[in-house]
Amino acid sequence: MTIMKNFAAVAAITTIALAAHAAPTDSVPTAGTLVVVPAFGEVKHVNDQVVVTLAIEEQDKDKAAAASRVNTKMKQGLEIVKKEDPQASLKTQGYYTYPVYPEERMLPNGQPVKQRMPTAWRVGQYLEVTTTNLDKLPKTVAAAQKILTLNSINFGLTPETTKKLDDQRIAATYKNLNERITSIANAMGRKVGDAVLDTVDFEGSGNYAQREQAYAPAPMAMRMKAADAVEVAEPSFEPGETTLQMQVVGKVRFK
Repeated sequence: MTIMKNFAAVAAITTIALAAHAAPTDSVPTAGTLVVVPAFGEVKHVNDQVVVTLAIEEQDKDKAAAASRVNTKMKQGLEIVKKEDPQASLKTQGYYTYPVYPEERMLPNGQPVKQRMPTAWRVGQYLEVTTTNLDKLPKTVAAAQKILTLNSINFGLTPETTKKLDDQRIAATYKNLNERITSIANAMGRKVGDAVLDTVDFEGSGNYAQREQAYAPAPMAMRMKAADAVEVAEPSFEPGETTLQMQVVGKVRFK
């Protein structure tokens, strides 16, 4: 009989403990809580501008002769580009002249020759072409390659398009901020109406827009073969698209 009483007592205590464990606990108070919410947004657009860098380089024992050929061919290249794409913006840059030395020769004692005389001179110049005429780009480049060489090509957006997309980018970022605030409020068991947006800091993460810096292309380490004035097959280009991103940090206080 005593055993049965003890068993009943243990069962009662266990039941009370389980009931207490199953009872819902009070959540942490969130009144007056300040929540920092990061959000992101982006828009995409087909590239509508291209920056093409063309170049010419000559090498000769006579520095003046090399420079003269570079000047003549750059002038011819400019005339070709202007004819093919009259609306293009042109800028010559990166004119360079430097000596070409023979391979270092060692003396019998193992020491290098102290004074080396240049055996030739390398002269070159770059031409930057900015245009929105992408349909005619292959023809323009092919025509220029009769005289000049193609050094690089970069597609992007015009300033006008970038400015137009800025409204869409801000709207997309702000929409994502509101979506995140709603999700956070639900997770906290609060109504969205209890949240007050205290601060909106665009680019508040410190990831500020990079400032563009213009650098002239470095002189080519190897001599480019001079282009022959013959017909060149048109190259193929795909403009692709650009993604513009934005970040925002919002500070939300719950009532």
